[in-house]
Amino acid sequence: MIVAEDLVKRFAGVHALRGISFHVRKGEIVGFLGPNGAGKTTTMRILAGYMPPTSGRVRIAGFDVFSHSLDVRRRIGYMPEVVPLYPELRVREFLAYRAQLKGVRGTAVRQRVSEVCELCGLEDVAGKIIGTLSKGFRQRVGLADSMVHDPELLILDEPTIGLDPNQIRQVRELIRSLGRRHTILLSTHILPEVEMTCSRVLIINKGRIEASDSPENLTRKLHNGGAVRAVVRAPAEELSAALKTLAQIEEVTIRDEAGWSVAEIFSKRGEDLREAVHAAIAAKGWPLRELTRHRATLEDVFVELTHEDRT
Repeated sequence: MIVAEDLVKRFAGVHALRGISFHVRKGEIVGFLGPNGAGKTTTMRILAGYMPPTSGRVRIAGFDVFSHSLDVRRRIGYMPEVVPLYPELRVREFLAYRAQLKGVRGTAVRQRVSEVCELCGLEDVAGKIIGTLSKGFRQRVGLADSMVHDPELLILDEPTIGLDPNQIRQVRELIRSLGRRHTILLSTHILPEVEMTCSRVLIINKGRIEASDSPENLTRKLHNGGAVRAVVRAPAEELSAALKTLAQIEEVTIRDEAGWSVAEIFSKRGEDLREAVHAAIAAKGWPLRELTRHRATLEDVFVELTHEDRT
């Protein structure tokens, strides 16, 4: 559905994108993540045809974004981070106007407006003036606008910004349901939402793609994905020596906590070390108060890949 090749974008000598390449397959829900200033919004604007790259190429549904821009625009729905709305119009009027701008004609306009109002939970406010709506409902109007022409691809830049937890959950479920009919590229800072919603994640940092994989695979590859914490009544030096005899262990750090040695144990391949650690401690007869495994999250992956000190 999306094929981006060697995208470069410069603004007055500043490199926003440094030759990034990626693809999104039809039917995928892909999370597009990165710190502020990493190049996410620039990339999404290029995909949506809002600005050209300095160099590189983008194809959507087989059409070049700039040489066949009208064909591309018919197939995408773009929701920017700051949603442009007409506050003096009623919700239904605004969506009907936008549908016609996007090529919907005749009786299909009313049908599509009704469908997106139902999908986005706007039925009760469809007759209200947009300027009187809460932030949450205005976000929903922006989402309805992006899909009113039933596009193949949805590009959503921070669709849950400003929403309360209940509204975020509703939008998450909506995006999941839309994924059955649409390809979705989703940018958000709410990483648990990405883990629960997206089949694949792209992480961009300083204009470069740092990772492209499923959330499960990314967390599995993380350095501390198999880290184990053991709290043992044992001398720190002896505990460290006993643990380092285990072949699977890469690193051990130990600190004292009220007379107990607290060991953080890292494996070489992110495997579960608890059984081996327990056996080593039991063989010495040391009292064991705690043995837990750290469950790596997408947030851990994000921090490791985008940390300022990373080289």
